[in-house]
Formats: sequence, C-alpha cells, structure tokens
Amino acid sequence: MGFHEVRFPASLSFGSVGGPQRYTDVVTLANGFEERNTPWAHSRRRYDAGVAMRSLDDIEKLIGFFEARQGQVYGFRWKDWTDFKSSSAKLDPVFTDQVIAIGDDVTPSFQLKKTYWSGQQSYLRPITKPVKGTVVMGLAGEEQQEGIHYEVDETSGIVTFAHPPNEGDEIMAGFEFDVPVRFDTDRIQTSLASFQAGDVPSVPVVEIRV
Repeated sequence: MGFHEVRFPASLSFGSVGGPQRYTDVVTLANGFEERNTPWAHSRRRYDAGVAMRSLDDIEKLIGFFEARQGQVYGFRWKDWTDFKSSSAKLDPVFTDQVIAIGDDVTPSFQLKKTYWSGQQSYLRPITKPVKGTVVMGLAGEEQQEGIHYEVDETSGIVTFAHPPNEGDEIMAGFEFDVPVRFDTDRIQTSLASFQAGDVPSVPVVEIRV
C-alpha cells in the first residue's frame, strides 16, 4: 500500500468535521434480547475538510495535494485538531502522559499507544504516525534522552531503547501524532463563488491501517 510521509495542510484540516467510527453487528433474538459483536479491534476515523468558502490559494493548494496523491492511491498524514497529542487538550505532552508497556529485560522495541478512559473501561489505540521531534520517553519515572537512550521511527511509531528496559519498569511516553488517511473519493469538485474565494463542497478522507 502506497503511503506518502507528508501531512495534509493543517490550515485546511482545521475546522473539518469527523471522528472515530465503529462497526457493530447487532442481532435481535426472538426473545427481544440482542447480541452485539464487532470484527474491528480498533475504530476507524473519517473526516471531511470541506468548508463552504476557501481562498483561491487554498483551493490551489488542495488540488495540488490531491493530484500528488493521485486521488485514493497514496495515503498521507492528517492532523485531527480535536485529538492529536498524548496529553489533555490544554496541556503540552510530557513523558509521563501514557504508560505504553512494562519492561521485561528482553524486549527493546515498543509501539507508541494512547489509552482512552471512561470510568473503569478503556481503549488502547496504537499510534503509528508520531510527529517528528515531539516524542519524549520515560523509564520508571525517569525521563530518557532521544539519540542516547532510545530512537523513534516516525513512520511506524516504534520506539527502540539502546538496552531492553528492566523487568517491571513502566515505559512512559508523551507525543503528538497524525492519523494515517487517504482521500475517500477520486473527485474534487470546486466552483468559483467570487473573485477571491471558491467553494469546496466535500473533501472526505478515511483512516487506513498501516
């Protein structure tokens, strides 16, 4: 599957609508009870960057980006302005934000993850597209130094330590991240609404597995 490590212009994704989607099979039994199951372990996000009015420069930028991705052929990075970091919305990421694993004296590499909590229930989301230069790591409450203690693969979200963390040590992380997506259409329709602005009715994108 083709993927370009380039972000959709953040100024154009700002104000987009969208969020996580789940797939659930619901079967109503003869007694009125339901059985609910899902084949998806993870949610899939959908967005629409269409905004009623864009400047002509923005439309030119959008069309250029769409053509360079060849429509749906190549995936790309997307900034979800409502959910793009390990910390809460009003705070900057710090190394204590997320516990992503526990050391075992053997494993040196770990996937970045973000946990979503509601009461006692949680969902663990793999983070595969961290933003370069934003990942901070900690071991057993001590901040580590990138390039000395660990390396980050920004294309996969895998963090590799110089030495496997000690057994029982909490591996912590803070980061910003993008969502891997593709266009969910092979057509972008625009119209000239005025001399200085155009109309982009719909620019749908959908999350992809990478």
